[in-house]
Amino acid sequence: MSDADEAELVQRLKRQDEQAFNQLVTVYQGRIYRLVYRMLNDQQEAEDLAQEVFVTVFKSIGNFRGDSKLSTWLYRVAANHAKNRLKYLGRRARGRKKQFDEVGDRDAIESASMSTSTPIAGPEAVMQGRQMEDFVRLALSELPDEQRELVVLRDIESLTYGEIQQVTGLASGTVKSRLHRARLALVSRVKELSGGRS
Repeated sequence: MSDADEAELVQRLKRQDEQAFNQLVTVYQGRIYRLVYRMLNDQQEAEDLAQEVFVTVFKSIGNFRGDSKLSTWLYRVAANHAKNRLKYLGRRARGRKKQFDEVGDRDAIESASMSTSTPIAGPEAVMQGRQMEDFVRLALSELPDEQRELVVLRDIESLTYGEIQQVTGLASGTVKSRLHRARLALVSRVKELSGGRS
């Protein structure tokens, strides 16, 4: 979405234009859902929370000053909602004990189990790839909330460091150092879970 298109969308949203809201949801629902799903690791909670994020955005669009891109502001709202939900779930003792959803996102499973430059993998290779994907998901879910947020924003959602700073409010050096530590912890945990395979 170009800057001009985004500015027009924001103005329409501020006028409470229902079609603008539908457009916002259409354009951003996948990204917002992926962010909250990766932070919560619970499909039903993520679906509910993504809806809440868009309702919050629609109600509070008047507070959007345009200091950042609309997408960055949406990520900030979504990340804050996810952190609050994690705290709530932690108090309710649900948190991260939930079983992983067997059906992961298509791209992650394909990248873990198949390569376009090699022949089609046999059933054993596919199973090992899916198992490795499960190890990565489990390791990601075990990271502290702040580290998981950084990994999701940078490595899954591909936000720039500047956008991550705007979402989290952290300084550039802090983002980079914490992300580095989070990646090291993730790799280490995946190696533990996989018995040293990687």
